[in-house]
Amino acid sequence: MVKKKNPVKRALLYILLIALTVITLTPLIWMVSSSLKLDSDVFSVPIKWIPSDPQWSNYTKVWEKIPLLTFTFNSVKLTVIITIIQVITSSFAAYGFAKCKFKGRDVLFMLYVATMAIPWQVYMLPQYSLMNSLHLVDTHIGYILMQSFNAFGVFLMRQAFISIPDELLEAARIDGLSEYGIYGKIVLPLSKASATTLIIFTFVTIWNDYMGPMIYFNTETNKTIQLGIKMFIGQYSTEYGLVMAVSVLALIPVLLIFLIGQKQFVQGIASSGIKG
Repeated sequence: MVKKKNPVKRALLYILLIALTVITLTPLIWMVSSSLKLDSDVFSVPIKWIPSDPQWSNYTKVWEKIPLLTFTFNSVKLTVIITIIQVITSSFAAYGFAKCKFKGRDVLFMLYVATMAIPWQVYMLPQYSLMNSLHLVDTHIGYILMQSFNAFGVFLMRQAFISIPDELLEAARIDGLSEYGIYGKIVLPLSKASATTLIIFTFVTIWNDYMGPMIYFNTETNKTIQLGIKMFIGQYSTEYGLVMAVSVLALIPVLLIFLIGQKQFVQGIASSGIKG
């Protein structure tokens, strides 16, 4: 017999979830509301969630005050290229660690994954010195090379590949399929959920990255949209309405990529998190 759930507990659970959702969305709602206000009204108390005189012109001013089109193009370019490269490199390495047997495989994998525990600030200076010696500072290619490999991506994809039966791969080898064919035609399609999860993680990380572009990009033509937001924050004054407006614009691509892949994202997290 199916045990019925307690309606009181269920109602309390829904109330808790709704409360958490409201708490989570409140800053975003405030940001959208503030993007339609004058600077003097952004921090008014009590908060006016719906502006009496919406300043839609804020969304046009941001394009006039800074080269936002260039910054947006740079962000899209870097994010798309790095996401594609990371998915390829992470899945290739994960296939080797999961399905190819060689001496020291598990030790090498543990050492590689252990690098996730090292903060970026620890190797930030050596990394910059290396890029500077190669004359790749203030270039997109240098930033792309630094972001081309991701230990977390390898770990995520390996967890998905482990769940694929070895017998299926052996049958494919007997039929004459090469390792590249097995990877591209069998393993990767069966791990679509984890690949989508990696795409979303990488896209969000690179799109929202501020420290990396700030350190490596000096010329205005190379800067990203996150650095463009900083241009509205001066030493003595800040145009808060424009900051919020450009922040809303910067949020749209992240929101779209998550909405498109949310189903696969949830499946990827669930399936990858329970495999050891």
